[in-house]
Formats: sequence, C-alpha cells, structure tokens
Amino acid sequence: MPERADAARNRRAVLDATERLLAEGGGDHVSLDRVAALAGVGKGTVFRRFGSRAGLLQALLEERSRELREAVAEGPPPLGPGAPVRERLLAFLDGLGAIAERNAVLFAAHEQACAEDKYADPSYRFWHAHLAGLIAAGRPDADADFLAHALLATFDGDLVRHVTTPEDPRHFTRSVQRLALAVLGSD
Repeated sequence: MPERADAARNRRAVLDATERLLAEGGGDHVSLDRVAALAGVGKGTVFRRFGSRAGLLQALLEERSRELREAVAEGPPPLGPGAPVRERLLAFLDGLGAIAERNAVLFAAHEQACAEDKYADPSYRFWHAHLAGLIAAGRPDADADFLAHALLATFDGDLVRHVTTPEDPRHFTRSVQRLALAVLGSD
C-alpha cells in the first residue's frame, strides 16, 4: 500500500529535523519532543511512525544506506553479485565506510540509542549477513559469523570521527578494508 502524501511529507520532515538536530548537537540533542517541534508535527505523529528515539535513528540510518543495500542485492559487480569475493568485500566496505564517514554522528547516536537491540537492527542485520556470506565464501574454515560482527564493531561513530581527518577523509575506510583482507588471508 503506497504511503499517503501527507504521511510521506511528515516522514521527510521528521527525518530532516532529526538530521538537523544531530548536526547541531549530536545524539544527545535528539528527542522525540525536539524532533516533533522542529518538524512541525505532533509528538504522537513521531511516536506512531517511529516508536522511539532508537526507531527514529534506525529509520535515518536505513535511509542513508538504502542505495548501498540495493547495489549489493541487485546492482552490477563489484557491489552486486558476480564479482570475486575480495572485490565485493572491498567494494562493500568502501560503500559502508563512505556512509560512516559522512554520518559519523548518526552512527554514534544510533550505537548509543540501539545498544540493547543493535543486533536486531535491520541495517546491522543486512550488513552482517552480507559480510558473513562473503567471509564464509573466502574463508570457509573461519567463524564468518563472529568475524562479520568483529568487522562491524569497527564502525563505531566515535572511532570513525577519531580517525577521519580533513587531510585524509578515507583513512577509516582504507583501514577497515586492510583489516578485512587480513581476515581473508592470502590467496
């Protein structure tokens, strides 16, 4: 069932307000009350649509990573099916790293808000399943499930901000890619 025009407008206003509050003051600055006021909607509208602060941050993260998910699932290689494991892994980590580098504050706020349900988060589950599948294909002898969790643990918003500098804005991503190649081992 397609989303009603007013509901889509409200959803966009709420996500834009969330993004603005994150940019102004970080995750601690985001509350349902503040988001609703800035978006020009009632708090009940935000609550019914997103359920909680965590749900709001999950929705924003899903929106930021939708293009990457679609490319992984049905896009051309190297992100999409058909490329060798190493190429797909590096391409995926490049895409996810770019999202993390552009949205480090969101990653940190999401991590804090979703701490107890982190592993049930839809974005996390997708990323984990994809990484675990690639690792299992490249290293059948490895504990792919654990290694995928370990790689995703590096996508901590505070770590991303710490190692990302204007002089080297892709340092984080390149470092995670090198770690992933070490996990796969030599050919």
